[in-house]
Amino acid sequence: MKKINLTSLTLLAALSFCLSANAQTATNYIGKKGELSEPELQRWSHLDLAKDSIPGMSVDKAYAELLKGKKGVKVIVGVVDSGVDIDHEDLKAVIWTNKKEIAGNGIDDDKNGYIDDIHGWNFLGNDLHETLEMTRIIKKGDDGSATYKSALAAYDEKYDKAMKDKKQVDFLIATDKAIQKHLNKENYTIEDLNGIVTTDADLNKSKTIMTRILTNAGPTFRAEIEDYSKYVYGQLNYNLNKELDGRKAVGDNPEDIKDTKYGNNTVYGPDKEEALHGTHVSGIIAQVRGNNIGGDGIANNVEIMAVRAVPDGDEYDKDIALAIRYAVDNGAKVINGSFGKSYSPHKQWVFDAIKYAEKKDVLFVHAAGNDGNNIDLDENINFPNDSEDNKKEFASNVLTVGALNNKYGENVIADFSNYGTINVDVYAPGTEIYATVPNNKYKYEQGTSMASPNAAGVAALIRSYYPKLSAKQVKQILMDSGTPLPAMVALGESPNPNEKPVPVSSTQSSKSAKMVNAYNALLMAEKMSKK
Repeated sequence: MKKINLTSLTLLAALSFCLSANAQTATNYIGKKGELSEPELQRWSHLDLAKDSIPGMSVDKAYAELLKGKKGVKVIVGVVDSGVDIDHEDLKAVIWTNKKEIAGNGIDDDKNGYIDDIHGWNFLGNDLHETLEMTRIIKKGDDGSATYKSALAAYDEKYDKAMKDKKQVDFLIATDKAIQKHLNKENYTIEDLNGIVTTDADLNKSKTIMTRILTNAGPTFRAEIEDYSKYVYGQLNYNLNKELDGRKAVGDNPEDIKDTKYGNNTVYGPDKEEALHGTHVSGIIAQVRGNNIGGDGIANNVEIMAVRAVPDGDEYDKDIALAIRYAVDNGAKVINGSFGKSYSPHKQWVFDAIKYAEKKDVLFVHAAGNDGNNIDLDENINFPNDSEDNKKEFASNVLTVGALNNKYGENVIADFSNYGTINVDVYAPGTEIYATVPNNKYKYEQGTSMASPNAAGVAALIRSYYPKLSAKQVKQILMDSGTPLPAMVALGESPNPNEKPVPVSSTQSSKSAKMVNAYNALLMAEKMSKK
């Protein structure tokens, strides 16, 4: 559920076509003016609103003032995602190992149903690219149901937009190539563009467009165009492709929850680069602190259990249900779920898995979604959730997390983040988050996918240093101890790109109207544990 940073390019393309006493409160805070420095940006989610004027989670403050000299217990965090690069230099020291299994002997030593599951399990086998759930629904044919009609309408809208986006991205790439050809160089600057003097109308148009793009996106513009292109073509070639049968590579029946003998133990999947999302999520939680490489994870004393169940496309309910159960049965006390979709044909399987996790005292932290919608409305529902009617919770162990920007003020909630007073619990940093990606690399990513592991990291801290507190108590602590949002906040994206959403009371944003704060949470955990 990473948020693709397409806004500036999409708009430019459209233009082209047209031509406690110690606990923090937020009452008097003023956000940092100007851009964050690179060191600040790389770890802004660890910083403190009072000290740094940046709406981080006060993680550094918690380590310096509350955790110094303390010892916690090891906490296993299950990362249900696209896979994890378990060999990454900043993660390999914190990867969970199943001590009950003998590596490479081809025997299910611990008799849990998964052979040689040393570091987790890959429920997708060699499956990489998948369709969206709406595509799968309409592919089955019209059964006369309201779900089919809704899925068909949503598919048509999404397909039409993807075709328009394809036209835009093709145009941008062609425009870039035209400038490269004229200048006879691949990489060019604003000065190079300013130096073009021509009577060729098409070339002048290309010059104007690329000048706008370089001015707005900077020297990384081509990487942004490539990401944009990959996203658009991925939609058309895979997610919305009714002819695609990605599940064939898995070899199971996704309609049968009892068909569990599938997948393998290669937890990063058939292509390690495709495990970018899960590797980034894992790094946010647990990349080694203070080792002077990459970034710092939120939690120390944790182990990452890699459970691959989220392809490029929508996840299958069966995989998610079994992945949650796998993580629970193998000792996870926190599970992070940075995924979501609008349709869930077998949602009861996932509901039952969440209830199973609740029974076993496991906290499930879930991303709210990146559509900028009010997910309290039935038409905007985001699965999996913890409510059968989208109103009343059936479990007490699910924490749903929205995303924050790094600038405090009315726009502190990311415009792409979903919101809702019933179905979003709290907010955490979710834009420009620096963490591990495959093959010993690091990258900034954004989305509620990044907010969720930030919150999960704080949950793991609490469970490590206050292990007697229940999952229900940890969830309540994260909500109750958070820093209050500003009184007024903007929610979602304006339908008019030239206008910003009108700020509303922050009480309309979520159940708590707060931002996760590790320092406050640990103070509250200390008091609660004494009771």
